Amino acid sequence: MTLREQMQARERDTLSPLACQSAQSRGRVRPEEECGIRTPFQRDTDRIVYSKAFRRLKHKTQVFLQPEGDHYRTRMTHTLEVSRIARTMARALFLNEDLTEAVALGHDLGHTPFGHAGERLLNEMMPAGFAHYRQSVRVVERLEKGGAGLNLTWEVRNGIACHTKGPPAATLEGQLVRLADHIAYINHDIEDALRGGIIYPMDIPLEVSNVLGFTHGQRINTLVTDAIQATQGREEVRQSPQVGEAMLALKDFMFDSVYTNPMAKGEEGKAQDMLRRLFEYYQRNPDCLPDDFQTIRAEEGIDRAVCDYIAGMTDPFAVETFKTLFIPKGWTVL
Repeated sequence: MTLREQMQARERDTLSPLACQSAQSRGRVRPEEECGIRTPFQRDTDRIVYSKAFRRLKHKTQVFLQPEGDHYRTRMTHTLEVSRIARTMARALFLNEDLTEAVALGHDLGHTPFGHAGERLLNEMMPAGFAHYRQSVRVVERLEKGGAGLNLTWEVRNGIACHTKGPPAATLEGQLVRLADHIAYINHDIEDALRGGIIYPMDIPLEVSNVLGFTHGQRINTLVTDAIQATQGREEVRQSPQVGEAMLALKDFMFDSVYTNPMAKGEEGKAQDMLRRLFEYYQRNPDCLPDDFQTIRAEEGIDRAVCDYIAGMTDPFAVETFKTLFIPKGWTVL
C-alpha cells in the first residue's frame, strides 16, 4: 500500500461515519493521477497555500483599513484563525481535518482589497453583482495557474462556495468552516476594536458575556465546545439555542458599535472612490490590463476582466496603482 492508501485506510477506521472520506471524494473537474503520499484533500491544502491568491491575503484588510500597528488582523491572519477553530471542532467530532483545513484556507481567496467596502463597490460596478465567496471559487477554478485554476476536489470547492450564505455545504466539514468563520471574525474583531479604542470591555452586553464569557479565550472556548456538543452524532452543524442567541446578539452589537462606526470605517468611502476610479480607468483602457487578464477580456468581456484584476489587488497595490495613474509626479531637475 502507498502512504496515501494507508492514510485513507486510517480514515475508514477512525473517522466518524458522518465524515467525508477522501477516498470517496467526487473528484476533480480534470481527473489526475493520485499522489502516492498525500490524500486528495491534503493536495488541495498544499495547492491553496502555494497559490498567489493565498499569499496576497497578508496585505488585504480584515476590518481596519491599513492600521498602524503589527497586531491588527489581516485577511491572512483571519484565515489562519478560522482554520484552527474549524480543525479543533473537526478533530473532536472525528471528521476529516484535511478537508476542513483546505476549505478554511481557501474560503477568502476571492476577497477584495479594503475588505467588505471593496466587495460592496464591485457588487455595485458589476451588472451581475459580486460576492467574495463566489469570487473565491472563481479564483480556484479559473484565475490561478495562468487560467487553469487549481483543479480542487468537488468537496473543497463546495465548502468554499457555501461558507457565507445560502444553502449549507454538502459536508459537515464545510459546515464547520462556515461556523468557524463567524466565531473567528466576531471575536478577533472585538479584540482589534478594543485595541483601537473603538469599544471598551464594559460596552459588550452583559447578557452576552454571562453566556459566552468575558474574555477572548472564554468566548471562543464556549462557542467551540457548544458546537461540538450540539453537533455530535448529527448530520448538520448546530449550536445550542442559548449560545446561538448570544452569538447573534454579539454580532448585532458588533455591527452597531464597530462595523458601522465612523472612527473605524471613516476611510471606507475614500477606498471605494479609489476602486471605482480604477475600475472605470480599466474599462476605458482595457489594453492596460496585465496579460493574464487579456484572455478573460476576450472570452468573458471587459467588465469581468477588470473585476477579476481589481478583486485580486492587495490594499497597498491598489493605492500605488491609483497613485501611478492619477497622482501627478513632481518634476525633478537633474
